[in-house]
Amino acid sequence: MKKYLVLYRAPISNHEQMSKATPEQMKASMDSWMAWAKRCGSALVDMGAPLGQTAHLRGTPGAGHIGGYSFLQAESLDAAKKLLDGHPHAEPPGFSIEILEVAAKPGM
Repeated sequence: MKKYLVLYRAPISNHEQMSKATPEQMKASMDSWMAWAKRCGSALVDMGAPLGQTAHLRGTPGAGHIGGYSFLQAESLDAAKKLLDGHPHAEPPGFSIEILEVAAKPGM
């Protein structure tokens, strides 16, 4: 099995998203995330967490804010992509999900 880092990008920061959401919207969002996690089962190695403030030390930052992360385990990148089908983060316009394979450490 391979391990994948999943990054959740959005056009606005988590702080902005949460400050604009009603308690009902936040509950609905969390319910949809928990439903996705249940569908993934043991393939979801670490649900991750929302991310707060960021700083860029060098170079140009990527598109959008990285709002959170998860770790998945799957046989292939295609299998990891299937685990993210219907993910609630992919619904709002301008939001995106990035999947990165965690490469084996040389010599380990």
